[in-house]
Amino acid sequence: MPPLRILIADDEPLARETIRLLLAKEPDVDTIWEAANGAEAVETIRSDQPDLVFLDVQMPALDGFGVIDTIGPDRMPVTVFVTAYDAYALRAFEDGALDYLLKPYDDARFAQALGRARARIREHHLSGRSSAVIDQLQTLLDGRPDAGSANSAAQGRLLIRDGNRLTVLRAEEVEWIEAAGDYMVLHVGAKSHLLRETMSNLEQQLDPARFVRIHRSTMVNLDAVRDLRAYDHGDYLVRMRDGTELRLSRRFWKRVEGRFGGVR
Repeated sequence: MPPLRILIADDEPLARETIRLLLAKEPDVDTIWEAANGAEAVETIRSDQPDLVFLDVQMPALDGFGVIDTIGPDRMPVTVFVTAYDAYALRAFEDGALDYLLKPYDDARFAQALGRARARIREHHLSGRSSAVIDQLQTLLDGRPDAGSANSAAQGRLLIRDGNRLTVLRAEEVEWIEAAGDYMVLHVGAKSHLLRETMSNLEQQLDPARFVRIHRSTMVNLDAVRDLRAYDHGDYLVRMRDGTELRLSRRFWKRVEGRFGGVR
């Protein structure tokens, strides 16, 4: 695995220095950036694409959650929150954080978090290599030398890896999709398939005339939708043909509204 490139985002200089000194002991850490506020963190993540970010919650102007919202959960590096407040832990994990370091922490607890981050980053690198092989197979499925994974999905095929077996799945068979950590769960009738992909990337790959995102972690096949009904605080419930009810959040309402002829 390549050397680690890490961002420390915290408005307290002493907190940044503490993490920097701990990282200095690690032989596989190559580059360390520092950010004193959320805006600097966003800039560094976008320009340098670190593998890992140690992210404080409370920072001036833009807090840690604002950083995630700005970058997008699917595009964030592996994230370890570092904060003096335990009240934010649930939200941190909901936003995709790998770990939550509560100040003050000892060297052993920091080493545990860093070890978990290493393992996750290693998974990402291995997944990237596997994805390259899958892309080549998808190119063969398309029958065109320049076709890639996005093109395959748009044409209606998804390649699902199950152990040593690769299964070709027609996109039109997928009724709805939910995010589950580093994977997407593709629901096909009574069966489900795991696909190692981000929601944003999969959304770009699938036919927008057929698939629409209704929540940060949910996408549906419009042909599999039975009806919608008002729920609470401007949200809707989307009922699928099999009776499954999924939440349509206000954030994604505009995307759905036009597809159903302007539901009121």
